[in-house]
Amino acid sequence: MSDRVNAEIVAIGTEILLGAITDTNSVYIAQEFKNIGINLYYMTTVGDNRGRISQAIKIALSRSDVVITCGGLGPTIDDVTRQGVADAVGRGLAFQPALFDQIAARFEQYRVKMTDNNKRQAHLPEEAIAIHNPVGTAPSFIIEEGDKAIISLPGVPREMKYLMQETVIPYLRKKYALGIIKSRTLK
Repeated sequence: MSDRVNAEIVAIGTEILLGAITDTNSVYIAQEFKNIGINLYYMTTVGDNRGRISQAIKIALSRSDVVITCGGLGPTIDDVTRQGVADAVGRGLAFQPALFDQIAARFEQYRVKMTDNNKRQAHLPEEAIAIHNPVGTAPSFIIEEGDKAIISLPGVPREMKYLMQETVIPYLRKKYALGIIKSRTLK
């Protein structure tokens, strides 16, 4: 494998496309990639549409070693990132009982009644590596496709940042030979 690792961020959320929120997650991930020597060549934003998410991920995989998705992992009907990622790599979704138990425990800790919708969050693409999320209820995951990886993170910035530092960056350092990217801004 080449020592150059290329990445793409796929930010997911119709609210971003409508201008209702600002995508600060992609900026944060871009800065972290620079710090660990991953070349970021593309940032894509796609709405909450399973087919468009799948298409965006397929395109990203065709030109990048690492694809990070951010958003769409919640329990609501428009949170379709799991299905979009699974479709992009030709896999189904599989229920993960241990993940469901973690989600249920989180709700119990919050003293909030869990709804049936939250069970959806325990379905991950087949053969995905689950990323435990101790700071929220949206489980994240990694799919390895040969030398490539798709990493799906929650859209809540606090959760995304925690998982980047605690799981994603260590995973990327282990999988790829990484360094740093130095840059200067001249004014």
